[in-house]
Amino acid sequence: MHDDIRSNATGSGRSSPEDVIAFPGASILEKILGQRFSEWLRGPRIPRPYIIVPLGGSSQLICLQKFRTWFPQRQQRTLVGVAFFLIWILSFTLIAYNASSTDADSSRLACISRFWPSTEKCGLDGAQCLPFDNQTIAFRCPAYCSEVKVLNPYAIGVEEVNYQSLVIGGPTKSGSRVPNTYRGDSFICAAAIHAGVIDDKTGGCGTVSLIGTQQNYLGSEQNGISSVGFNSSFPLSFTFDTKTTTKSGSCKDPRWRAFGISALFTTILSLFTTSSSLFFGAVFSSVFFQTALASDPPDFPTYDGVVSAAVGRFLPAAFVGLFIYQYSVRYTLRDLKAHFEKTILWLGGCWIGAIGNNVFDKIPISRLTPHDLSQQPGAITALLLIIGVVTVIAFVQIWAFRIEGRLPRYLAFYAIIAASIIFLLLIPRLHLRLHHYILALILLPGTTLQTRPSLLYQGFLVGLFINGIARWGFDSVLQTDTALRTDEKLGSLLPQISVPIATQDDITFSLKLNEGYDGISMLVNDVERFRKFDEPNLTITWNRAEGNDVEYFRFGYVTYARLGGVLLQDYTKAGMWTADGHWTQMQPGPS
Repeated sequence: MHDDIRSNATGSGRSSPEDVIAFPGASILEKILGQRFSEWLRGPRIPRPYIIVPLGGSSQLICLQKFRTWFPQRQQRTLVGVAFFLIWILSFTLIAYNASSTDADSSRLACISRFWPSTEKCGLDGAQCLPFDNQTIAFRCPAYCSEVKVLNPYAIGVEEVNYQSLVIGGPTKSGSRVPNTYRGDSFICAAAIHAGVIDDKTGGCGTVSLIGTQQNYLGSEQNGISSVGFNSSFPLSFTFDTKTTTKSGSCKDPRWRAFGISALFTTILSLFTTSSSLFFGAVFSSVFFQTALASDPPDFPTYDGVVSAAVGRFLPAAFVGLFIYQYSVRYTLRDLKAHFEKTILWLGGCWIGAIGNNVFDKIPISRLTPHDLSQQPGAITALLLIIGVVTVIAFVQIWAFRIEGRLPRYLAFYAIIAASIIFLLLIPRLHLRLHHYILALILLPGTTLQTRPSLLYQGFLVGLFINGIARWGFDSVLQTDTALRTDEKLGSLLPQISVPIATQDDITFSLKLNEGYDGISMLVNDVERFRKFDEPNLTITWNRAEGNDVEYFRFGYVTYARLGGVLLQDYTKAGMWTADGHWTQMQPGPS
C-alpha cells in the first residue's frame, strides 16, 4: 500500500468519480469477468484519488516563497528566469566546447574502436585495413572503457574469450624498443588503460603507433584489465607513445563536469518553480543533451558528428516527450506541493535512468534475446530478479489505480499493448526487439498516479527513454536476423577437414566444397590468407612464416552476396601446427 494520503477531493483538474464509474466498457466487462469481479476492478463507489501531502508541510515551498519575496514583480521574475537559462546554457556549452577542442588534432574513439575490426571487414590479407605500420595517430578515449566487453565468443588462436575486455598482448620482453605491444584487433582504449596511458575513470588522450607484424604477444593483468596472450604472428600491431600523452583537463571525459552543471541547474529549477510544463520541458532538454553530448554520446569519429546526431534526434524525441507529458507526467506533477520530494524522487530517478549506464552495465544482461540470455553467465537469474521486482511494483500500482477507480481503462490499454506485441511476434522473418526506450513508453502510463513511488518510477522511465534515443536513436522494434546477430555465429555448415600432411616447413590440406556454397576461405593466425571459388576439390599448401614456431588454421565456406561481394560463413575451431611439424586437429564446432 502506498504511504500517500488518499483524498475524496476530485478537484485540481483530476478525473471525477462520475467520469471514472461511467467506464464505457463496464457492461462488456461484467459479461466477460462476472459482476462481482468487474465491480472489484472498478474500485470503490466513491473513488479516492491519491494526493501527496508534503512531508514537513509548507516548508517544502520555502525556496519558492523566498524567490517571490526577493522578486515580487512578475517582470522581475521573468528577467531572472531568462538570465538563469542563459547562464545554464552558456555553462554547459563552454564545458562541451572545451571538451571538443582537442578533436581537431585527434581521432575520437569509442570504447570498441579497433584497427582490425573483423575478418570480414578487413578482407583477404587484411587489405581493407591498411596501413599496418609507419603511422602515428593522436586519439581520445572516453571514460569507463574497461567495462566494455565482447558479447560473443571471440577466437584468438585455439582460445576463445567472451564477456571480457578484448586486449591481446601487453608488456614485451626486457630490452625491447617498445614497452607494450598489442595485436591490431584489440580494443584501442582498453589497451591504452592496460598500458597506463589513460585513466579508466577520466578517459584521456594519447598517441598510438602502428608497428606492423609482431610475434608472441604476452598476456598480463595491469590497471584492472586482463590481456590475452598469443604465441604467433599478426600483421598489424600497435604501441603507445607515453612521452606524448596529454594530461590536460581538456582531454578528460567531460561527463561529470557537465553533469555537475546539469544537475545543479535542474535541481534549482525543480525547487523554484510550480509549473510542471516548464519543469518537464527544461529537464527533458537538459537530460537529453547531457546524455547525447557528454554522458553517453553516440559513436562518431568527431565531436561535430556527435552534435549533429544529437540535434537530429532531439526534435522527434521532443515530439514524443510532448505526449509523455500530456498523458503521464502532467497528471502526476499537477498541483504538486512537495518540491523537495519531487526533486529527490522524480528528478533523481530521471538522472539515474538517463546516465546510470555505468551501473546498469554491471547487470549481466546485454540484450533481451534468447541467445544472449542463454550464454551470458548470470543473465537468466538477473532477468528473473528484474521480472520479480517489476511484478511487485505492477501489483502495487494496480491496487492504487483501483482505489482511484481507473483500473479498467488501464487494463484495456495494456491488453491492446499485449495484443500488439503478440501480433509483432507473429510477423515472419523479423524479430521483436524491445529496446529500453520502447519499454519506457510501454510502462509510463502505469505511473500516472500522484504517489511517491510513482514519482520515482516515472522519473526513471523518462530518463530511460531519453537515454535510449540520445544514444541509439529510434531503432526499429522489428529487426532482421542480420541486425540482431552482429558477430554471432550463423549456424552454417562447417568444412570437413581431414588430417593434413605436415612437415617442419610446410603443411598441405585437402578440402571439398559442399553444395550450396560458392567457395572456401582459410584463416592463418586469425587472418584470412586464402579464398577460392567454384573448385569442388582443393589442395592448399602453406609454407611456414618466418619466425613462427606455431601457426593456427581455421576454415569456412564462402557464398556470393545477392548484389555482389562475398559473405563469409562460420569457421571451424583452430587446428595447431607446431615447429616440429606436429599437427593438432581442431575441435568440433564453430569459432
